[in-house]
Amino acid sequence: MKQYVVDAFTDKVFCGNPAAVCILDGPMDEKLMQDITIENNLSETAFAYKNGDKYNLRWFTPGGEIDLCGHATLGTAFVVLNYVEPEADSVTFSTMSGDLIVDRKDDLYEMDFPAYNLKPVDVTDAMEEAFGVRPTEAYIDRDLLCVFENEDIVKDMQPDQAKLAELPGLLQHSTAKGSHEDTVSRSFAPKLAVAEDPVCGSGHCHVVPYWAEKLGKNELECFQASKRTGTLYCRLEGDRIKMAGKAALYSTAEINV
Repeated sequence: MKQYVVDAFTDKVFCGNPAAVCILDGPMDEKLMQDITIENNLSETAFAYKNGDKYNLRWFTPGGEIDLCGHATLGTAFVVLNYVEPEADSVTFSTMSGDLIVDRKDDLYEMDFPAYNLKPVDVTDAMEEAFGVRPTEAYIDRDLLCVFENEDIVKDMQPDQAKLAELPGLLQHSTAKGSHEDTVSRSFAPKLAVAEDPVCGSGHCHVVPYWAEKLGKNELECFQASKRTGTLYCRLEGDRIKMAGKAALYSTAEINV
């Protein structure tokens, strides 16, 4: 089985968010997919195989399967459109979140994702204890989104992972208005055995709806302020988000299982 490791939402290796991409001949046993993911020890490993004119795609974290992953989708599209079907400019993935279409546009790969429906929740002492700083606002859908006063707070925070895991939401995101980009965010996933997701595409399905309304604009340049950093070019279109990024190939390998 061929496996690629792709750094997503960046144009150079050692930045962005690394995802392992396994190209299969057909369905694989779920336990084996989880074992491979744990062995890779990356935030996500994607498993894809051709099914008609689409690709079946599943995403696994070291802590289990997840219903939506942006950077691993981008990484899988990069692999398919450059190494499996280089003559194609678009690929459709069948996933737990429905059909996801990725279009190649020069050096960007543009994904079409669902926007989450954010519901406001009370800011709590538990949030302040987990992040180390009190949020100004908080919202929930699949994940918890906490808004902070400025980008330096987001960049400098050192959250308590155990206390983050006690907060609502599958992941916990911190965000603030950016001074150079429109938004600055970080994403934490202790419930999935991932302390910090370097660049989180599905997290921006929460970030973008909030900031599009707050800033009064539908096109946003979003910066993920992890140690690796990454940039996402997003456009809100109704209840969908066009999310584009670059990618760089780090490695290829054969998995002997």
